[in-house]
Amino acid sequence: MNALVNPGSLAGTIRAIPSKSEAHRALICTAFADAPTRIICPASSDDIDATIGCLEALGARIVRDGAGFTVEPLERGDDPARILDCRESGSTLRFLLPVAAAVGGARLTGSARLSERPLGPLVAALRAHGAAIDTDGALPLTVSGELAPGVFELPGNVSSQYITGILLAAPLIGGASEVRVSEPIESRPYIALSLDVLHAFGVDARIILEDACTSYLLPAQASYRSPGAFEVGGDWSNAAFWLAAGALSDVGVEVEGLSPSSKQADRAVIGALALFGAQVARGGRSAAARRDTLRGARIDVSSCPDLVPAIAPLAALAKGRSEIVGAGRLRLKESDRLAAIADVLGSIGAHVSIEGDALVFDGVERLHGGTVDAHNDHRIAMMAAIAATCADSPVLIRGAQCTAKSYPGFFDDLAALGGIVELEA
Repeated sequence: MNALVNPGSLAGTIRAIPSKSEAHRALICTAFADAPTRIICPASSDDIDATIGCLEALGARIVRDGAGFTVEPLERGDDPARILDCRESGSTLRFLLPVAAAVGGARLTGSARLSERPLGPLVAALRAHGAAIDTDGALPLTVSGELAPGVFELPGNVSSQYITGILLAAPLIGGASEVRVSEPIESRPYIALSLDVLHAFGVDARIILEDACTSYLLPAQASYRSPGAFEVGGDWSNAAFWLAAGALSDVGVEVEGLSPSSKQADRAVIGALALFGAQVARGGRSAAARRDTLRGARIDVSSCPDLVPAIAPLAALAKGRSEIVGAGRLRLKESDRLAAIADVLGSIGAHVSIEGDALVFDGVERLHGGTVDAHNDHRIAMMAAIAATCADSPVLIRGAQCTAKSYPGFFDDLAALGGIVELEA
């Protein structure tokens, strides 16, 4: 699918979609809880559907309706031949590989790009605790054996998803476990989010901070207990695109359904937009942004790398120089996002370069239209659409269907905020 997005500022109020980060974690906890759980999550996505499909393959019964999911826990059983198709979801793969190792094994598959995303440190940690894994991370892979508790050692500078995967598996293996993570730890807020969801399902980790590492200790008696119902919070990651669009609009955009106390890393968008000079505001469960005099800024995204595509159009249009640093891990996403951002924005008039692990922008007054490729990356497609609203002529986004990975209704909501978009099959 191609999307032709015409110039024109967005304005109005939109409701945040449910957080896929929270949904992944809650669904996994629910599948291993002691009783059925109602997950309140009124919208899904390809990534959430991938996790649901894998949990059903493991034996959970998940019934969906317009308001969410009812999950009946699975019955444990060894079957390394069962197939878990993670599709294109890195979270699904990295969370469910340790879980599968804890519950008797499985064969995990996924897209070609997913197979390119690093798994080595996670595979090594699982092998050190008794799991047999037949590749070093290439898909498909089969995991079998019996995962044993103990001290799991992981690097903190590759992916917080490794840490979350072990934390999710630990209550399933019996015995006390410690996840020891070497400093520096990037994307630390995502670990905090995992601990929040675990707490909601009756599992509490003790945290020990040391100079060289941080340890997360789970007691031997840890097990998942159903809270009865769990409501998935609004997604700050996708809301960031609308707030960025508001920062480029004289009227502004408000996003409802966002918790100001959420542990989601991309809640940092409010501070980032303020650094660029936008007017920002937060209400009880909403956030808003509108244009002011945009100025260049230096922003470290090591804790919130997914935020970069949302704020990159502001960096392109802010007066002066902007530097988005600490962005090296963007090379390991659905695309090489450093290269994809530079390609897409550069092709429509931004002055952008890659310097090491940073994106450097020299602001321009306007962008021009043209044709861009979404690089099969949902966040790149959404970035291109937001940038198009500030261009002098339309932007054609090829491969725009990839937004369904996290936000199937993205272009509908773009239109609801006044965007002029034409979709082509």
